[in-house]
Amino acid sequence: MLKWLGVSSLLVLSMIGPGIARAQDRTCWLLDGVSPAPSLVYFLCEQGALLVTTDAGATWSSRDMKVNGHLRDIYFLDANRGFAAGDAGLLVATSDGGKTWETRKTDLKENLVAIYFVGQSGWVSGYDGVIIHSSDGGKTWAPQQTGTKESLEGLFFLDADHGWAVGWAGTILRTINGGKTWQLVKCDAAQWSLSSVFFRDAQNGWIVGFGGTILRSHDGGATWAAQTSPAKTRLGAIAFDKQNRGWITADDSILESDDGGETWKTIKITDRVFLSQFIPVNGTLWAIGQLGALQQTADLKWKRMATLVVDDPSKDTGATVPAASKPN
Repeated sequence: MLKWLGVSSLLVLSMIGPGIARAQDRTCWLLDGVSPAPSLVYFLCEQGALLVTTDAGATWSSRDMKVNGHLRDIYFLDANRGFAAGDAGLLVATSDGGKTWETRKTDLKENLVAIYFVGQSGWVSGYDGVIIHSSDGGKTWAPQQTGTKESLEGLFFLDADHGWAVGWAGTILRTINGGKTWQLVKCDAAQWSLSSVFFRDAQNGWIVGFGGTILRSHDGGATWAAQTSPAKTRLGAIAFDKQNRGWITADDSILESDDGGETWKTIKITDRVFLSQFIPVNGTLWAIGQLGALQQTADLKWKRMATLVVDDPSKDTGATVPAASKPN
């Protein structure tokens, strides 16, 4: 999953609109999020803050992860057990819902950018073709051979055996044995770097990336073909909802498919937050980006999450944070 980086501080954001705000001039770049239980959502700030809501976004609190390094991705196995990965081989774990974190040994210096688990089996991918694997719920990790030196930005597994990784320069990898071996898949249509991969079932998959790239597979990822894309910008993530509608994040819009991912159209959004991720929450989807988050409404509209207000993560009291007010 490609993470969009930026330079805006929370103090600036509090002046330009509701979304992320804090009284102190301390930067928070939203990179990823996860909802491991109903109404419970964790958002990750690259600088080491964890934003938490237990009531589906009505109120928020923040926790300082006390991590020495930049973070890029987060994954929770359940409400308490989670992992975050970042630069220079940084991998940290929590067993208490993000209140405390401890480092996991990786023996890596490369930046780590994506995490995925199926049961007790976990994978983390990163720069220079790195993939590491855990078979014991993330306690220990060992490298897997990928056969590439390209950065691997997106991971997806259907089960503990069948998985895919995508990344820079149109790189597509697939495995049918949990990563013991990875196969490089050639695709002439993959001319740009790739951000995210998703499979609806064992046969039907999609990949999105830079330059508006949308790739489609009908044979489990053995071959891929380009789909017509209504966007020419960076596409960050792809997801499908319970009604089999497809959604893709773009910098300034969201792409929608109402025919199961066969064709795509653009839905304009009023708030430019540089969207990069989708998060399933309580049967619907949220979309997050560097500058804030959007929620999907019952009529399939997308609205800015005005309650996302961040207090000082170095002063975690466990208290909730009041809703944001619109600027004058």
